Amino acid sequence: MKNIIERGKELAYLLRHDKSYKFDEHGWRTVDDLIRNHGYTIEELDEIVETNNKKRYEYSEDKKLIRARQGHSINVDVELVEKIPPKTLYHGTAERFVPSIMCNGIVKGTRLHVHLSETPDVAKTVGQRHGKPAVLEIDTESMSNDGCKFWLSNNGVWLTEYVDTKYITLL
Repeated sequence: MKNIIERGKELAYLLRHDKSYKFDEHGWRTVDDLIRNHGYTIEELDEIVETNNKKRYEYSEDKKLIRARQGHSINVDVELVEKIPPKTLYHGTAERFVPSIMCNGIVKGTRLHVHLSETPDVAKTVGQRHGKPAVLEIDTESMSNDGCKFWLSNNGVWLTEYVDTKYITLL
């Protein structure tokens, strides 16, 4: 049996990127599908949902559906609420991506949004997943004043469409 971290990574794919599954408009997948077709147990899903340090997943109230809170490459509406961000947020990445970012800004790539963190420490942790970490400070107050929109997912990750280079400072 694969360990819970490997199963959690598989779940991330199944809930955020699986183009073969017909998600509902809000990104929900049936728990029954994961049990019947992907070999999960309800106990395993509970453990992944409860222990994920980023609180990436959530159940519906009746616990028959599950979804990722953000990070999708498939077009779903996870019912984000638009909010005004704090003056500054942070983006964690790998050092090797910094030259491209400083040239082109932070693009969402295949995902629906750019992800931003409230603290440099959280951003550094995110960046470490991709190599030697780099932390970028984002002037979100100016972005917001210039008309850029932000959403706060219910696990504390700030989301936006794009971050222009004029708002980015390398820490």
